[in-house]
Amino acid sequence: MGLAKTEMFTDQQNEIALFAKVFGHPARVSILQYLFKINACVCGDLVNEIGLAQPTISQHLKELRHLGLIKGNVEGTSVCYCIHTENWTKMKETMLAFLNQDIATNENCC
Repeated sequence: MGLAKTEMFTDQQNEIALFAKVFGHPARVSILQYLFKINACVCGDLVNEIGLAQPTISQHLKELRHLGLIKGNVEGTSVCYCIHTENWTKMKETMLAFLNQDIATNENCC
């Protein structure tokens, strides 16, 4: 299998692809929905709420944190996570600009 060759694409194209990837797994979508629902930081409830093993949850949290959509604070022996609202807003703006590009043309190709 070949490399993705991400250097061939713009920073914005790579960023959009990363956002799409993070939403490409239902566990990550579920984690984000839960964090929005409780509107607070969560430490250990995710395993019980999502129903996946701790290492699996940790891997998904790592992906969300890497992209900056969530942030974590160390409290005792655990890390508590919440939505990184500034980065979430930035992601929405980027994705909306991408998804709304058809509005500007208002033409049908076929």
